[in-house]
Amino acid sequence: MTAAASNTWPTAPAGTAGLFSPLRIGHVTLRNRFVMPGMQRGWCKDGAPLPELANYYRRRAEGGVAMIIAESSAVDHVTATVQPTACRLNPATAGAWARCVEAVHSAGAPMLLQLWHEGGRRNPSDGQTISPSGVAYPGHPGGRAATHADLEQVRDAFVRSAKLAQTIGADGIEVHACHGYLLDQFLWTATNQREDGYGGVAIADRARFPVAIVAAIRAACGPEFIISFRFSQWKEHDYGARIASAPAELATLAALLRGAGVTLLHASTRRFWIPEWDGSDLGLAGWTRRVSGLPTIAVGSVGLDRDVMESFLGDGEAELRMQATHDELMRRFARGDFDLVAIGRSLISDPDWVRKFGEGRFDAIRTFRKADIASLQWEW
Repeated sequence: MTAAASNTWPTAPAGTAGLFSPLRIGHVTLRNRFVMPGMQRGWCKDGAPLPELANYYRRRAEGGVAMIIAESSAVDHVTATVQPTACRLNPATAGAWARCVEAVHSAGAPMLLQLWHEGGRRNPSDGQTISPSGVAYPGHPGGRAATHADLEQVRDAFVRSAKLAQTIGADGIEVHACHGYLLDQFLWTATNQREDGYGGVAIADRARFPVAIVAAIRAACGPEFIISFRFSQWKEHDYGARIASAPAELATLAALLRGAGVTLLHASTRRFWIPEWDGSDLGLAGWTRRVSGLPTIAVGSVGLDRDVMESFLGDGEAELRMQATHDELMRRFARGDFDLVAIGRSLISDPDWVRKFGEGRFDAIRTFRKADIASLQWEW
């Protein structure tokens, strides 16, 4: 571990010690509780990460992040994506990903590669887009409904990419099942209208395919390999969407994922402090931790006064809210709402965010600005 990546916090703010305590996840011990989540930068060529992406990951690990989760990478299947700047994880890109993993390890942190499939949001012009029911999101077609053969092939593609990640030295993978993409389309009633046991009213049926993918990865990669599962209620086209209408449905989903072999649950929200259901101030991470008993990551506007979609699509710029973030993080962490916290946009703008937070230097943190993502080049 480099000096910059050490776990020494000489002037940590009162009460933050827990966030800088180690945690065992799978076969690795994290030096603190801060994670960098997958965030698209578009620094890929022909699906392979460019050298600057490896340096970008390394620099955040040197700044104190305990675990790096790579940006979403399309699994090894023709239907996964046609985005020209999207990363992919297949035999042709494995060497470039190995360099990213090595760079992060050199800075003293483990790394997970995030596996992703666009589903019905893939550009359908070539006729190969698949989704649960031919719907990308309500009112918008999303290719054709996947056949059982399609589902088997996509499941196997997730497994192939997971095995590649393991072969090149990654500490685990994260299954992307959020924000309106393929596996989330299965979980959401509005995009999953199947009647073949892979959809319907019951969340256990809608979860059948994502759970099968997790179980197949666990069987292929063994008991120690980390499998994180990132899910969300909200979608990029519907902030009020719900895959679980009540805690009981969330508990069912969590139990199925735990049985399939998930190590870690990553509850994606736009604001981590917003209550998920009436009658309790627990956010989605708090409920997830309570009903699953699994290590849980909280995420959503940590340190900033506006959420990720407002940053990308709205007017104006986000402003820091560090003291409020500190107080709310510590309150919720102390009562056991989550085990880890993911810092997104703020780590794009300031690779030393974790170190500065740990040293109490809130006024030294560089505020995220839209210009920080100027190199991102999605083509919807």
